[in-house]
Amino acid sequence: MGTHERDEDRGRGGVPLGGGLTTGEVARRLGVAPTTVRTWDRRYGLGPDAHTGGRHRRWTATDVARLERMCALTATGIPPAEAARAVLGEATQEADADARTAPAERTAPASPDTPPRTPPPAHAPVRRASDAPPLPSAPARSRAGSGLRLGDARQECKGIARAALRLDAAALDELLEAAIVEHGLVAAWTEVIMPTLQAVGRKWESSGEKYIEVEHFLSWHVSGALRRGAPPSAADRPGATIVLACVPGENHTLPLEVLAAALAERGLPVRMFGGALPVESLVTAVRRTGPAAVGLWAQSRATASRPLAQHVAAMEWGVRGARRKPVVLTIGPGWSGRTVTGLPRPTGLAEAVAVLESVVSR
Repeated sequence: MGTHERDEDRGRGGVPLGGGLTTGEVARRLGVAPTTVRTWDRRYGLGPDAHTGGRHRRWTATDVARLERMCALTATGIPPAEAARAVLGEATQEADADARTAPAERTAPASPDTPPRTPPPAHAPVRRASDAPPLPSAPARSRAGSGLRLGDARQECKGIARAALRLDAAALDELLEAAIVEHGLVAAWTEVIMPTLQAVGRKWESSGEKYIEVEHFLSWHVSGALRRGAPPSAADRPGATIVLACVPGENHTLPLEVLAAALAERGLPVRMFGGALPVESLVTAVRRTGPAAVGLWAQSRATASRPLAQHVAAMEWGVRGARRKPVVLTIGPGWSGRTVTGLPRPTGLAEAVAVLESVVSR
């Protein structure tokens, strides 16, 4: 889709007023794989209403709205075949209602004494025997992912959220990898992945922890996308190694995994030790690797330890007269209000990468 399209060139839902969206663009918008869109078209008849020449199909705003309804229903656990019957039934109802009211409006204008015509409620049941019964568990026109309150976030955020809510592994992997390739790792994390993770976290916190499985599912697939996209580990260079570890008691490793991947992209040698590294093991790892820098991640204040950070920063190695110490970075929200004098505390991924690059290049 062109990046220079004006708002007046678009119709409902941001669909261009001209030829419509391609199947790939629709898939990204919905947070599904293109093969899923094609399957829904072929198997359930949820394809574009208008047929154009050639093999490339174009989807209008009405077509996309129908697929969004399909996504909303399947996200609640309704089988695809049943959801498709409901979507097609609703579309038939709307078409029948339009056909009944349009002639009456043209041939018999209402007089002042005529009571207003009451339209059927949006939740009216499907009348044809071949159609599915009403599904009260999925309100009409709801959209999977919209309940995450993503607001004006990038379109990729909404697609990833919808795929996570449906627990659609294939679509989620495809969308995450596409975001990393398109925006680069740092921008993809900051502008796409992290806002989506935060929205999912807010969702389960405000809904009685109903969506914990979605958060775990999304985090796992983000971790997998980082590992698949990261280059091979850089070889050690004397005085250039970076040690990354979560402080004892801290198991939130994902932000540290992102940092490790971003440093690997820049060819910096990283030794990643993951979650809840015991104090003795951290000290041993630092002595064995002689790093230029150590990044200590703390998600909560309960795990952030000033004495630990000060102890690691004071460690020395090398022959007498040429000994050196590591630069210790206190990373993560847990260090807020627990700043350690003299130790860098970057506030975001880009800043952490910049500080570590600077330390290694000294």
